[in-house]
Amino acid sequence: MKIEKWLSSGRCHIHFILFLVSSFCLFAHSLHQSQQPERISGSAGDVLEDDPVGRLKVFVYDLPSKYNTKILRKDPRCLTHMFAAEIFMHRFLLSSPVRTLNPEEADWFYTPVYTTCDLTPSGLPLPFKSPRMMRSAIQLISTNWPYWNRTEGADHFFVVPHDFGACFHYQEEKAIERGILPLLQRATLVQTFGQRNHVCLNEATSITIPPYAPPQKMQAHLIPPATPRSIFVYFRGLFYDVNNDPEGGYYARGARASVWENFKDNPLFDISTEHPATYYEDMQRAIFCLCPLGWAPWSPRLVEGVIFGCIPVIIADDIVLPFADAIPWEEIGVFVNEEDVPKLDTILTSIPAEVILRKQRLLANPAMKQAMLFPQPAQPGDAFHQILNGLARKLPHNKSIYLPPGEKILNWTAGPVGDLKPW
Repeated sequence: MKIEKWLSSGRCHIHFILFLVSSFCLFAHSLHQSQQPERISGSAGDVLEDDPVGRLKVFVYDLPSKYNTKILRKDPRCLTHMFAAEIFMHRFLLSSPVRTLNPEEADWFYTPVYTTCDLTPSGLPLPFKSPRMMRSAIQLISTNWPYWNRTEGADHFFVVPHDFGACFHYQEEKAIERGILPLLQRATLVQTFGQRNHVCLNEATSITIPPYAPPQKMQAHLIPPATPRSIFVYFRGLFYDVNNDPEGGYYARGARASVWENFKDNPLFDISTEHPATYYEDMQRAIFCLCPLGWAPWSPRLVEGVIFGCIPVIIADDIVLPFADAIPWEEIGVFVNEEDVPKLDTILTSIPAEVILRKQRLLANPAMKQAMLFPQPAQPGDAFHQILNGLARKLPHNKSIYLPPGEKILNWTAGPVGDLKPW
């Protein structure tokens, strides 16, 4: 719903009228300044534009095609879903200048396993074979190469973009029950899932990344940057998952249901379950884009909001966001506790216009947008390079990761019985 309709409806908030007036004045005063994006500095420093080449070397295990490319040939839909980072990271590394063919000089070892490419007819990944597949790959590399056994995976990294990472389940309760696959306990996990104090995230070793969003598709929907942002709050997606959560209290921990129940009739909120053809264009006309948790805390909306300059309103308690040490998410987004969803309108209309304009300037920084994408071919500063930069910042490895010959820490027989069956 557009601002013009809100104003004519007679129902618009006085806060929002004041917001419009102050925004116009600030925009007129700061037009030149807003066209010059601010530099971005996270807790690791101003590192978004760092070049990882020369800072690390990665050895890519040459696995049989049944672990990766053969699976993809069977179902090419894996190339376009939000879990596709595991495929494109593999392709990127094969031709990256950080790749070394000499494992003796490698800082990191990468095992290309496509664990999310077992899809349902509707295109959702089934995680049930993933643990057996991953165990099989680790068994292979530990038998055919000596490098896994030196550290039991402490200098290895794996891309695991499932809903709850290497816990390999899409329902949180069952993911928690499973825990991280025991054989991956020492490895660095590159994953979309991130939540503090959660059994499915090892904060000390993991790298949290954005989900895959098709760069070319989004590029095709760009509109002129001077287009007015005439939508205050925008969201498209499920509020209830009737099929998997018929009682309505488990999905999104009730946060999405609360958004709908409280704001479905609010003229400031353009929210719906419908997904229009103009979805990307609408985000570019919005000031705030809601990014609530679903089954997992993360979603592609976060990427879409950044790319389209729509301030992400993050509703997911304790979420760990992509490249959090490089990107100051607190300065770019708005964080709302799940229990505070009923107060969303008051929270957002109370944000000063100058704060909104600064967030928009930060979002306009090309480095910020580039860091969210996995483009083909790769480009400097993109998500591929942010992953490598994250790995480089973990170097040098502590000498304690190297085990005495023959010593074992990991339990190869731990985990659910079904995981131990051959793949």
